[in-house]
Amino acid sequence: MDTLLQFLYTDFLGKAVWIWLLFIGIVVSLLAFDLGVLHKDDHEIEVRESLFLSAGYISVALLFGAWVWWYLGATSGMEYLTGFLIEKSLSMDNVFVIAMIFTYLAIPRLYQHRVLFWGILGVIVLRAIMIGLGATLVTQFSWILYVFGVFLVITGIKMWVMADHTPDIANNAILKFLRKRMRVTPAVEGNAFFINKPDPVTGKTVRWATPLFLALVMVEIIDLVFAVDSVPAIFAITKDPFIVYTSNIFAILGLRALYFALAAMVHRFQYLKYALALVLVFIGTKIFLVGIVGKIPPVFSLSVTFGLIAGGVLVSLYKTRGQASTHGG
Repeated sequence: MDTLLQFLYTDFLGKAVWIWLLFIGIVVSLLAFDLGVLHKDDHEIEVRESLFLSAGYISVALLFGAWVWWYLGATSGMEYLTGFLIEKSLSMDNVFVIAMIFTYLAIPRLYQHRVLFWGILGVIVLRAIMIGLGATLVTQFSWILYVFGVFLVITGIKMWVMADHTPDIANNAILKFLRKRMRVTPAVEGNAFFINKPDPVTGKTVRWATPLFLALVMVEIIDLVFAVDSVPAIFAITKDPFIVYTSNIFAILGLRALYFALAAMVHRFQYLKYALALVLVFIGTKIFLVGIVGKIPPVFSLSVTFGLIAGGVLVSLYKTRGQASTHGG
């Protein structure tokens, strides 16, 4: 018993092991309930179900944030909320690209949740690796935060300039590589990622990937690309790996649930990218301001971030009122 207690209170990345296990337990429970109860059978997720599911995820995330505020203090709580808001907002840009991937690969709405669900498992692992690496770099080399700052400012400027750019899925290098190296069925084969069927040349039964697998790989790659922006952005808010990781994962969990509602109205948020660009520039600049004016209160960072994102959403909804959706699902 003493050995178990000693293990539970062992420090891991700045927090006791039991705190990490609490978070992991919550996430595993949410995913098990999602797959084992709510989506045990494949079905098309309508906007109403998407909104309810997302509201549930957001409620759990905010309750966890309230616990962080109570147990770890107001500063940690504010940093968690800021990180959650930043990741949630930056990830909304994912929705547009994911919708394009599903449309290009002709993935029926019936199976899209399956891709997103299994994709989240990869995200949990990839984000853990990236955040662990980021935490190590920040701890060992304090100057790396200034590199993050420059990177965020440059990324923000690039996002502003490229706001109207539409990704070319058909000519994506990774998609071309996968199709060249693997046997891929011309259409989906139910909810399977792989199937066994005869080779048209040899007649022998061989392993084939389906477009569902290609979509899964592409969704993972897209998340990795977006993480290169969001992870440094949250490290610029806090150096605490626990706050960075938990706010990241809760934001992504909720966004995947909200995907089906957002995909139907993603065209209404076309001006949000400009707001997100300003958020990245603000966070990157803030790193350098700390060296001049001292530590900037977390409430200020949260207020500016929320104000910019809210402004982007409101301007988008006003400018695009009356427009019909142009994206399939």
